[in-house]
Amino acid sequence: MAGGGSIPRPGEISLAHNGVLFLDELPEFDRRVLEVLRQPLEEGRVTIARAARTSAFPARFMLVAAMNPCPCGFLGDRRRACRCSDPQIQRYASRISGPLRDRIDLVVEVPAIGSSVRANGAANGGEASADIRTRVIDARGRQQQRFGHGSQKLNRQLEGSELNDHCRLGSRSTNVLEAAIQKFCLSARGCDRVLRVSRTIADLAGCPAIATEHVAEALQYRFSEPSPSIRQR
Repeated sequence: MAGGGSIPRPGEISLAHNGVLFLDELPEFDRRVLEVLRQPLEEGRVTIARAARTSAFPARFMLVAAMNPCPCGFLGDRRRACRCSDPQIQRYASRISGPLRDRIDLVVEVPAIGSSVRANGAANGGEASADIRTRVIDARGRQQQRFGHGSQKLNRQLEGSELNDHCRLGSRSTNVLEAAIQKFCLSARGCDRVLRVSRTIADLAGCPAIATEHVAEALQYRFSEPSPSIRQR
């Protein structure tokens, strides 16, 4: 995954530089392999140390990972009963460490597919792909204006004073974020990531300033997890 060898060579993480790294069945990966992702997700590079030399490879990628809600895969499915015990579900979820979770910006629970599947999202009440593409292009244009034309910088790279300058919050938004920090024990890293996601949500909505609903949506993505309370027996 990270690369290596006596003469260090890049691995899958670096080969995904400026692209997408998709990991299916995330908890099935070895814990040591998953922990390797922490440095590149934070710094955009991976370092390989050997006796003769230390090499650093670029690794700024978009991580997309998928996992089942439980070992059997039916937690929350209203058509098939989940037969996993609570300890089994907790052990399964704990395969993804807290520090790694803290570096993942969006967590979205995807419900099981129903009996009716339509190819066109717009026909099923969703937004058409062409419309989404237009909004994304417009949002990227706003980021270019923010960081200067010709710049490849994105909101996810905001740090320090730039984060403070471009992710200013009003009093209501600040109260919402502070409440989340207290309730969910949000770390400093997690707080910064919520601000970056909020900034992008505001860009997608065409808003120059981050509003309370943008912060609330970013928090919802961060703490979205399957609930054992809807498990059927």
